[in-house]
Amino acid sequence: MNVKSALFYAFSAVMLFASFRVITARNPVHAALYLVLAFFQASGVWMLLKAEFLSIALVLVYVGAVMVLFLFVVMMLDINIDSIRQGFWKHFPLAATVGAVIALELAAVLLGGFRISEPQKQLAAQVIAPAAVTAVVSVDAASMAVDAASAALAAASAPDVGHVVVAQASNTKALGILLYTEYLYPVQVAALILLVALIAAIALTLRARKDSKFQNAGDQVRVKARDRVELVKMDAVKPAPAAPATEETKA
Repeated sequence: MNVKSALFYAFSAVMLFASFRVITARNPVHAALYLVLAFFQASGVWMLLKAEFLSIALVLVYVGAVMVLFLFVVMMLDINIDSIRQGFWKHFPLAATVGAVIALELAAVLLGGFRISEPQKQLAAQVIAPAAVTAVVSVDAASMAVDAASAALAAASAPDVGHVVVAQASNTKALGILLYTEYLYPVQVAALILLVALIAAIALTLRARKDSKFQNAGDQVRVKARDRVELVKMDAVKPAPAAPATEETKA
């Protein structure tokens, strides 16, 4: 076992432990912190796969923004966990069944990506071999090998190639090219959905509530002194109160 494999198993073990603690921790703040730990381990796995952009984006977006928001919301709302956990074991069999079905579906989809047919392996060898030969041949032969590799890459980009991918540039550039060429419309649809969600969140905060008081900024700006302050003329000296009548006067 090499160092890369050892790091992969270490990151995966810690990530599984943190994921398990997210759903079993009684304190919601602790659960959120375990989720942060799981994100960091997933970022390490992405780094081992040489996907630096996805690794850094996971840390910046989810750990740096989303999880901080979660922590603030959890600490401000003071959620009563006891009331949430009521009826947990009652619905556990159904939840476990749904989770098992989802896991099997994901396994069926993901395991298919690891099955590469023999023609695809031969095509991958044809694509990779010229690039390896260029290190030991002359300049003219190297240029010919590069041209052959480019032609093979063009053939590899056909739909029937499958999952054979040869990186000719950084993964950030390759990801950007894919997002804004082949997956342009899905990206636009996702952006539209996020925009609708943003507008809906703003609309929910603007709903009228009976226990809230609002002020009109325009009325405050246009206010005049005579509308707020009233001057009343009063005597400078307050008159003395009348003396009470004595008993002798009454007599």
